[in-house]
Amino acid sequence: MSEETVPLTAGAGQPKGLLQQMEELMAALNADLSALDADLQGAGGSGPGVGEEEVG
Repeated sequence: MSEETVPLTAGAGQPKGLLQQMEELMAALNADLSALDADLQGAGGSGPGVGEEEVG
């Protein structure tokens, strides 16, 4: 997983709003989780996925 820093300023030196920072962080997190899911699916894991329960 990459450890990226999010710059606190945008283009012309204006500070980003908290909402914009959170949206960017959520987008990065979503991309990382999607990549992890693809890796796990490719590994052929037979265990229950996130949000799934074992029956038995």
